[in-house]
Amino acid sequence: MTAGLSVIVITKDEAEDIRACLESVAWADEIIVVDAGSADATTDICRKMGAQVHVHPDWPGFGPQKNRALGYANREWVLSLDADERVTPELRRDIEAAMRQPVADAYDIPRSSSYCGRFMRHSGWYPDYVTRLFRRGAARFSDDLVHERLLVDGVTGKLHGELLHYAFRDAEEVLRKVDQYSSAGAARMHAHGRRASLAGAVLRAFWNFFRTYILRLGFLDGREGFMLAVSNAQGTYYRYVKLMLLNRRR
Repeated sequence: MTAGLSVIVITKDEAEDIRACLESVAWADEIIVVDAGSADATTDICRKMGAQVHVHPDWPGFGPQKNRALGYANREWVLSLDADERVTPELRRDIEAAMRQPVADAYDIPRSSSYCGRFMRHSGWYPDYVTRLFRRGAARFSDDLVHERLLVDGVTGKLHGELLHYAFRDAEEVLRKVDQYSSAGAARMHAHGRRASLAGAVLRAFWNFFRTYILRLGFLDGREGFMLAVSNAQGTYYRYVKLMLLNRRR
């Protein structure tokens, strides 16, 4: 095992984001990109920036695709990023310090996410701790098709520097991701034998709005807090409606 840091990123048509992502980790020992068959300039940008690019056009899901990327890593430590994320200078210093004097096998990183141009500080979005830095061999990703988790065999610590996440740039992206994630979530629940009804979908959507906007203080995030609460409710509603329709077809 070679000392240093491997950064792994999975991509599909990320030309708009990938350059800034890779620039934020240009100091890493190696950058590995596993691409799912982009039709834009994603892979060209990655290669020009010195990343190792491996194209796997079949799509097994987020977890399995990230494990593919992990399989190409050669350094002692691994940092997993999404194309719409950026490592801040403060986080870089924390990562380098953690690798020099490790006290854990993996580290949770506080993530600050933006919604339609505003970095949210409430609504259940901050601090959104995500486990991204880990010692190679001590962790791997779950096989979930979406919302994969890092499964760590060992001790997990915390870093303080923020990871910036440009999650939703505009309303069009919100609607696109609501559709994408609700379909994936419904398929996952359907595979596990879950059931749903229209009334249940409405009640769950209302509860998600109330939890985001009131209990998690989304109203302190201004108009974007209200918009986020609505889109959370929409995602929940469509996930359970799609599950209901999948059950009906079966």
